[in-house]
Amino acid sequence: MITFPFTPPIQFLLSFLFASLITLAGCKSGDSQMHRKSMIVMDTVVIVTAISPSKSEADKAMDALFTEFERLEGLFNFFSDESEISLINRLAGTEAASVSTDTFELVKEALRLSKETEGAYDPTIGPVMTLWDFHKEIMPVDEEVKERLEFVNYKKVILNEAESSVMLVEKGMLLDLGGIAKGYAADRGVEVLKKRGIAAGIVAVAGDIRTFGRKPGNGEWRIGIRAPRGGPEDLSAVITMEKGAISTSGDYERFFLKDNIRYHHLLDPATGYPATGLRSVSVISDKGVLSDALSTALFIAGGKKRMKLIEKFKVKTFIVYSNGQSFHTDNLKDSLKMIDNNRGRKL
Repeated sequence: MITFPFTPPIQFLLSFLFASLITLAGCKSGDSQMHRKSMIVMDTVVIVTAISPSKSEADKAMDALFTEFERLEGLFNFFSDESEISLINRLAGTEAASVSTDTFELVKEALRLSKETEGAYDPTIGPVMTLWDFHKEIMPVDEEVKERLEFVNYKKVILNEAESSVMLVEKGMLLDLGGIAKGYAADRGVEVLKKRGIAAGIVAVAGDIRTFGRKPGNGEWRIGIRAPRGGPEDLSAVITMEKGAISTSGDYERFFLKDNIRYHHLLDPATGYPATGLRSVSVISDKGVLSDALSTALFIAGGKKRMKLIEKFKVKTFIVYSNGQSFHTDNLKDSLKMIDNNRGRKL
C-alpha cells in the first residue's frame, strides 16, 4: 500500500469508514464503552477505537497513539526530504545511512519478507513507482520502465546491525516502505494503547487493521471487506476476529482507466506494471507488519506461487479474482460470512 503526497479521495475515506463502522455494533455494555477518534496521518485516514470506562483515559491513549504515528511518519515518509527513508535514498550508491531503531528494524523485516516471498514483495520498487502518477493518470513508456527495473532488487540493500545503518548498493535505487509501514504502525498503535491501560480496541490505518481484546459484551470484532467493484458501502464479506491483523490490497485503491484497462498501484517488481488476475486480497495474521506485506505479495504473485506462499505462512486469506469470483482458505471458513453474490471456494 504505497503512500501518496495527497489527501485520499473522499469516496475512499467513506468506504473505509463504513467498513470500520461494522465493528461498532453493540457499542456499550456495563461500564465499558467504545470511544473513537480519527485523523489524517501517514497520508491516509487512521481510525482508532478504544474500549474504556473512562472517556478521558481513552482520549489520552488515542492522542498518544496519534503522536506516535506522526513520529513514525517523520521517519518513513518517502516524499519528505527530512525522513530517514529519504536519507537512505539520497546516499544510494555512495555510503550507508545511520538510522533509528524503528527504521532499521522495519527495513530488516521488509527485506526478510522480500526473501520469504521470493521478491513478490520488494521495498526497492521506488524507482519504478515514481514513474507512475495514479492521481494525474500518468503512465510511463516501456523504455523508462525497463531502465528503472535495473534498480529494483531487494538483494542490493546492505544492513549493518552494529551501526544501525542501511545502504542501497547502486545509485538510482529507491527504498519505499509504503507496502509495510502502515501494518507496522498499526502494531505500534496497539502497543501504545495497551501501555495506556486500554484493554481492547481497533487501530485501523486505511486497509491495515489491528484488533485486540474483545468488544463490550465479550463479542468479537466484525471487519467488512469491500466489494472491489461495488460502491463505498458494498461488501464482499464480513470477517469476525478477536485479536490479530487484517490487511487488504486492492486494485480499486489507487487506479485509473485507459482504453478500458485498469492501471493500479500494485506494481509487479518483475515487470514494473500493475499485477493482473485479482481485484483484492485480504490477509489475516498475528501482526500487521506481516499481513501488510503479504497482502501485497499475494496480489502480485502468480497462481501457483500465491498458493505456495499461503501454505508457507499459514495465513487466513480471502481473494476476489478479476472475474468477480472469490476464494478463501479453509482456516477462514468459520469466521467468514459472504455478503454479495461472489461464489466462495475453499483451498
